[in-house]
Amino acid sequence: MTSGKASLAAAVLLALLAVTAAAAAAPLGDAAPGVAIYERCQACHSLERNRTGPKHCGLLGRPAGGVAGFSYSAALRDSGIVWSKESLERFLEAPLTAVPGTRMGYAGVKDPQERADLIAFLAAAAPCKD
Repeated sequence: MTSGKASLAAAVLLALLAVTAAAAAAPLGDAAPGVAIYERCQACHSLERNRTGPKHCGLLGRPAGGVAGFSYSAALRDSGIVWSKESLERFLEAPLTAVPGTRMGYAGVKDPQERADLIAFLAAAAPCKD
């Protein structure tokens, strides 16, 4: 194998190992315990309707700032985020760090397993009816 091909092969192998290690480090979520974790969110959020925070039905795949009729901070609305398991993981860990200027004044869900369970619950939630 030539030096260039060997370097490329080594780089690809390192990239695959890094992705595999990251995936192995992330806990698998379970929607059942996520229900209890979501109760903390219900001070401001609901699955079905806007409250102090926007509704969470149909969250995955939706652009941040995308609920019609809800008044978002410019920071969140202009963030370019589309909610996925990965973007929720980053945001829920530290909302004010993930989106400086967001009005969500919550310190975040620090426990990785709790975040994974909460995200599993949100992923399993029914789509919005409207």
